[in-house]
Amino acid sequence: MTPFSAAARAGHWNALGRGTWDLLVIGGGITGAGVARDAAGRGLRVALVDAGDIAQGTSSRSSRLIHGGLRYLETFDFRLVFEASAERRRLLALAPHLVHPLPFLFPVFRNGPVGRRKLQAGMWLYDLLSLFRNISRHRMLSPAAVAVAEPALRGEGVVGAALYYDAAVDDARLALANARGAHESGAAVVPHAEVTGLRREGARVSSARVRDRLGGGVAEVRARVILNATGPWSDIVRRLADPGTKPRLRTTKGVHIMVPGERLGNRGAITFRSPVDRRVMFVLPWGEFSYVGTTDTDFRGSPADVRADEADVRYLLESANSIFPAARLTEADVVSSWAGVRPLLAPLDTEGGRSESATSREHEIWQDRSGLLNVAGGKLTTYRVMAAEVADEAARILQERHGVASGSSLTEDLPLPAAPAEPWDAFAARIRQVAAAAGLDEAAATHLARFYGDEAGAVLDEIGRDPELGTRLVPSLPYLRAEIGRAVRCEMAMTLEDLLVRRLHIFYEARDGGLTVAREVAERMAAEPGIGWSEAEIERQVEHYRRAVEATRGFGAA
Repeated sequence: MTPFSAAARAGHWNALGRGTWDLLVIGGGITGAGVARDAAGRGLRVALVDAGDIAQGTSSRSSRLIHGGLRYLETFDFRLVFEASAERRRLLALAPHLVHPLPFLFPVFRNGPVGRRKLQAGMWLYDLLSLFRNISRHRMLSPAAVAVAEPALRGEGVVGAALYYDAAVDDARLALANARGAHESGAAVVPHAEVTGLRREGARVSSARVRDRLGGGVAEVRARVILNATGPWSDIVRRLADPGTKPRLRTTKGVHIMVPGERLGNRGAITFRSPVDRRVMFVLPWGEFSYVGTTDTDFRGSPADVRADEADVRYLLESANSIFPAARLTEADVVSSWAGVRPLLAPLDTEGGRSESATSREHEIWQDRSGLLNVAGGKLTTYRVMAAEVADEAARILQERHGVASGSSLTEDLPLPAAPAEPWDAFAARIRQVAAAAGLDEAAATHLARFYGDEAGAVLDEIGRDPELGTRLVPSLPYLRAEIGRAVRCEMAMTLEDLLVRRLHIFYEARDGGLTVAREVAERMAAEPGIGWSEAEIERQVEHYRRAVEATRGFGAA
């Protein structure tokens, strides 16, 4: 099989305008990639296009959690919690390299909005809705035990805490794994390909006009079913098919900030209530860093322009300082920020007045009068269920209207690409051993295991043939030069931003966003098959990347 590479994208692009596809998926976020993988696995002829990179929008700007949704108990969304808990358990098994157990501490403060008894009751319900098959059952801690578990946490007024489990995930790479899985099942996956128009035959959409944002070509892509899975861009795409269509979304902005972990001093993940507005928030560990999030405010404007502003950063800093008072975080501590737009479904008129946080996280699948199939809403955790339901609906339409038969969904038990077959601890230990023999430290070995899973050995083999590839791009971060070529040859990285933001995370974790290595990375990318940039294009890539870095800084970072 052709690897999921930059070179493969060229072949996929050339195939887009040929024949008629069963399903054209517009949107390469987690939902669109999940649908493409599910539908292609059923034997359907599937194409996926996105105006940007895989997961460039909301799907790489989340809280990086696979969680049951503890806070949804307050809004009585029990079905959502039950479903999310089941999917958390499933993803821990199907993608153990990307999804990892994470303990959370939820402290209770005297006169706080949540008392100890109420929290304990919620924890028992949380365990019950997971059928008591969570990673581990919750435990209630005394104030003394809280101080031992999290010494830097504010001790004043603590009357106890709950210790419970959810899971951490690399959101961008989870979407990437689904896109690659779609490719391996026969789908044509084409990032950086923008839908600029939808054409009807009679009353129904029948094709999309797609512009190659890298090569400049245009293709007319015919499909029996066209799916709009563009998240916060959904209403924009819907208007391409029907300019008079009414909006369905209520978009909200979620912002996170990254700070050095040592500045906060948290040992694990912390769930808490912001003193500003009593929203449930998180302080989460991420390697040598911690990140704080998230905001939830109504957003107006283009999702492509969403940014953290000074008010967002102040809110997050004030919230974090309230439970880690010794940190005294300021804007100078912010290494980077990210902001995403949630594509929430607008509440019905009878529900008017609901806050942003109270707006449902449920998803909905519907067809417009133009025949365009849509999916919006939902959570990262439940993407696989959403994708299967969308593929079911597409399969129904294909059977009833076009006589196209297909199989059933396979994703419930199908591991994601590169998932190790052996138990995680044994696998990680083996990779550390091989990496040590190649001269790599434990941090680099752990990074390779978590990013590449069962294919970490292939990266280590390459380093064995050329030890220079085992050197770090940034001395303080575990990313290696071997990963540049791999991102192009096996992960369809097409731009410098694709590589440094979503294939690696240097963009977020280096103080300068990786600007000191940007040109070297661009030059190495240029030499890879399917890229072939000129000197002028290398300069353009570096300049574009510099502007992207500047858009996420400016809050006191050096």
